[in-house]
Amino acid sequence: MSFVGLHKLQRSLMWNESRLYCHTGVNPVTLTQQHNGIRRITLNNPKKRNALSLFMLESLRKSILNEVDSEDLRVIVISANGPVFSSGHDLKELTSAQGREHHTQVFKTCSEVMSLIQDIPVPVIAMVNGVATAAGCQLVASCDIVIASEKSTFATPGVNVGLFCSTPAVAIGRAVPRKVALEMLFTGTPISAHDALLHGLVSKVVPENRLEEETLAIAQRICDASQPVVALGKATFYRQMAQGRDAAYAIASKVMVDNLALRDGQEGIRAFIEKRKPVWSHKAEKAHD
Repeated sequence: MSFVGLHKLQRSLMWNESRLYCHTGVNPVTLTQQHNGIRRITLNNPKKRNALSLFMLESLRKSILNEVDSEDLRVIVISANGPVFSSGHDLKELTSAQGREHHTQVFKTCSEVMSLIQDIPVPVIAMVNGVATAAGCQLVASCDIVIASEKSTFATPGVNVGLFCSTPAVAIGRAVPRKVALEMLFTGTPISAHDALLHGLVSKVVPENRLEEETLAIAQRICDASQPVVALGKATFYRQMAQGRDAAYAIASKVMVDNLALRDGQEGIRAFIEKRKPVWSHKAEKAHD
């Protein structure tokens, strides 16, 4: 499946020394580098608390989509510079002076980027070291895996400024129990990293000095698996989660058969039987009869 063709968003990418520079010539709001299958995208506007402005969202989308179907890309890690992972939307963009059309574009783009994270074939890991609020918390909830430092906190404080976090609630309400989500949404009270772990918003909490090590270790384990098998598994997971139990089993059972038909599916089974390490092709090819 070509996500480049699906989203039609790669035409104007500008890359220089593995960093994404936007057309305005200002400092890039996202920094991107890739090595050994791991793409690291860093939100790079700490002076504005890495707010998810329309400009930031577009830059993040380009950073994610660039050659997303490449065999060289196995996993994406999203992190941030500064003490705030992301404070959410830039409220200056949401004043009445900006107009309804601009407001619509902001939320449309944000929803597209959050959906994109789950729609692309490679896993996306959030590496959080600091505060994630509102749409920043939405970004965390949208990622496949989240590794957070002990000092990180998470909140949806929009209600306190008169703008209920309705779009963040879509992702957060699918990541944590309903009553936890509603307490966060109704009160805006931050939760700690350990509470976020308890409720399922994050995958693991580690000391700050081990955050990068732990995150990259997980990314490397993903890289060690077959790319088409991981891609098939990710797509199937989100598809079946949206179904009832019986429909989910029907979908997953068919995909298991499809997985077995892959060249890498058969290679993995042969390697297990022969007690050796599998040699992945990383190509979505059918096994020979």
